[in-house]
Amino acid sequence: MNNTSEKPIPMKKKNAIPHTYVIVFYIILFAAFLTWIIPGGAFDRQQIQLENGNIKEVIDGNSFHYVDANPQTWQVFSALFDGFVDKADIIVFILLIGGAFWIMNESKAIDVGIFAFLRFAKSIEHIWLFQKLGINNIIITLIMLLFSVFGAVFGMSEETIAFVIIFVPLAISMGYDSIVGVSLCFVGAALGFAGALLNPFTIGIAQGLSGLPLFSGIEFRFFSWVVINFVGIAWILRYARKIKANPKLSPVYEEDAYWRKAETSKESFQLIAAGKSAWISFFLLLAILIYFTSVNLMSELRIGNAFYRLPILPIVTLFFAFFGFLSLRKSIHFYILTLLGLTIFILIVGVMGYAWYVMEIASLFFAMGIASGIAMNYSPNKITALFIAGVKDITSAALVVGLAGGIIIILNNGFIIDTLLYYVSRSMNDIGKLASVELMYVFQTGINIIIPSGSAKAALTMPIMSQFSDLIGVSRQATVMAFQFGDGFTNMITPTSGVLIGVLGVAKIPYDKWVKWVWPFILILSLVGALLLIPTVYMQLNGF
Repeated sequence: MNNTSEKPIPMKKKNAIPHTYVIVFYIILFAAFLTWIIPGGAFDRQQIQLENGNIKEVIDGNSFHYVDANPQTWQVFSALFDGFVDKADIIVFILLIGGAFWIMNESKAIDVGIFAFLRFAKSIEHIWLFQKLGINNIIITLIMLLFSVFGAVFGMSEETIAFVIIFVPLAISMGYDSIVGVSLCFVGAALGFAGALLNPFTIGIAQGLSGLPLFSGIEFRFFSWVVINFVGIAWILRYARKIKANPKLSPVYEEDAYWRKAETSKESFQLIAAGKSAWISFFLLLAILIYFTSVNLMSELRIGNAFYRLPILPIVTLFFAFFGFLSLRKSIHFYILTLLGLTIFILIVGVMGYAWYVMEIASLFFAMGIASGIAMNYSPNKITALFIAGVKDITSAALVVGLAGGIIIILNNGFIIDTLLYYVSRSMNDIGKLASVELMYVFQTGINIIIPSGSAKAALTMPIMSQFSDLIGVSRQATVMAFQFGDGFTNMITPTSGVLIGVLGVAKIPYDKWVKWVWPFILILSLVGALLLIPTVYMQLNGF
């Protein structure tokens, strides 16, 4: 007997987009496949002393030799474990940042700050100049320029992960999407990183290994930085205007439901007066700052190759004493925002003056989270519960960083990175000066996919590239510029970058959707980089 009420068979969803984890695992499989078809090879390494006194391991350009191949098979699974171990610092950094900000978010201080900022922006919107330029355009431009300076001067990169949690909600509140929020800090810093005015981790090492005066040729690099930022910020402003007009055009409109839900669920806030615990938090932190100020009255801040002795910690202490006291008299929310401002100031001082990296920065934000909880009079159990909730929320971002680390593990264990480097350097013989410089740029861009660390790539490639530039009659400075651009732009797309994967995880942007959005942007920037290299071959530039 036929049953006419049979349920229809559900149709299989067509063109399902792979999960980010799946995409990264496919790349690991492809890297393992390459170890079967590319012969193993190795350069000898030697240690040299740079002008700044640091010791760096570099390649002996004439030492390449083939070694036994080590094709990867089951290692695609062990690479995941090794990737987590290799990227443990970034993973723990993300987890601590997530937990700390969850404690701060519970206070609603960031929400109050965003609303206050938007109200201020609206209050000055009527001014003729702001009307003409657009207040939102000015805000986006200034924030991106600030982070671009950070990227160009001290190589801000990992630090941007912490700022994503602030700027994505701000962008959503302004009527944009999470991509604009990521662009404010991460893309802004990436543009500066590519411009690299005084970045000691890229330009400093590359010029030192090339035998050039450190940070020489800054005049043309400054011009390049201006051009790169003009093109990059103009692209973001154009995209932001389109999303503002129709938010549903955003490729991450569905994913941003998480942020929009948080936005619409906000209450109309009442400012809460600071209690006894907040004042205790203030005086305790002030005492700690006074102690460290007495020990480090003067700090040496490094900007490029120059050091400046400044009483920066006394200035930070006075800042906190003044604004902390005023904010406590206003509300607990503004006091916690002052804590956030203090954290950012100390982060900048720590990076520029005391060579801080992810461990110190994560510890700083962790302390900020606990101080926020104490100021809100939360019990130790509540602070712990909030921290765990934040870690749970950010875990997926931390996990994908470890997954991506497995790609590098496979390539290293397969002994094919040096072989690729050798093949490309040989292919650049007898093709002309400009073509050689542009091919160096292509090579540095390609190698950035498998070696996203700028300092590691400089140590690996510059000893060979600088010698090759001498053979073809091209300035070593031009070779450094090719490295600089090749190292910078693709940091915004390479799946092996723990910073990129971490940023996208925190912003809840799927990697495939990011790639779909960012590849035309990367293409435009790459073409700009290629054009900026032409004067380094044909013009007499200061420092070249």
